[in-house]
Amino acid sequence: MTSPAVSSRDLPHPGRDEIRLEGVLHALSDPMRLRIVRELAAAGAELSCSHFDLPVTKSTTTHHFRVLRESGVIRQVYQGTAKMNGLRGDDLDDLFPGLLDALLDAAARQAVRVGSG
Repeated sequence: MTSPAVSSRDLPHPGRDEIRLEGVLHALSDPMRLRIVRELAAAGAELSCSHFDLPVTKSTTTHHFRVLRESGVIRQVYQGTAKMNGLRGDDLDDLFPGLLDALLDAAARQAVRVGSG
């Protein structure tokens, strides 16, 4: 049995059993990354990188998406020329029940409290 060919456009993602709580918490500790996750959760669908209008450089935006992907918070796949981003909610909920919902709720409450949301 042969393995399917791996495209240079395939992006590395941790398997479910490789996702660690400290990595998820680190990824979500940055305001820009939390903003990305909040937008993905609100959309309930995959969004392209170009959908996000972050007040940082393109290279910094790329870094934030990479941290989220490598921690297991999001999955990135190419669809044509677009890199699509989807929240790995099912994986996170199975591993850490209620964590993502609690963090998103806390972030929404904070945004209202400080007037940024």
